[in-house]
Amino acid sequence: MVFKKSQKMRRTVTITKETRDGILSYCKMSHPNEGILILRGKYKNSEVLVDGLVIPPFFHTGPTFAGFPHNFLPLDPSYVGTVHSHPTGVARPSVTDLHNFFGFVSIIVQAPYEDDDLFAYDRDGNLLEMNVRIDKI
Repeated sequence: MVFKKSQKMRRTVTITKETRDGILSYCKMSHPNEGILILRGKYKNSEVLVDGLVIPPFFHTGPTFAGFPHNFLPLDPSYVGTVHSHPTGVARPSVTDLHNFFGFVSIIVQAPYEDDDLFAYDRDGNLLEMNVRIDKI
């Protein structure tokens, strides 16, 4: 496929089933507060590959917010983004979510935290295609 200089390749997100299941479990445990995790993986050819999770140090959450101080993170090139839950059941990124964007992708999980309740966004709030892989990446 040939792209003109003004065209950008559309980013996609691939996540392992094991990682997706870990996210859903963490969100259910955090409910009714938001849960937040760092996504670990790699970025290659406009595809974000997610195969691990990290609990951020000194994170703070409540029913309508979740965050962590980025300056306490060790330098790690395997961090590709974040995932957090929206207990209200609406998976659109808020202005605060976009202002605190970290990495290449932000995944938002809406209640009730089932297999199809994960949505990936870029830093502009555009919905990205997300695939789940059964095997390891």
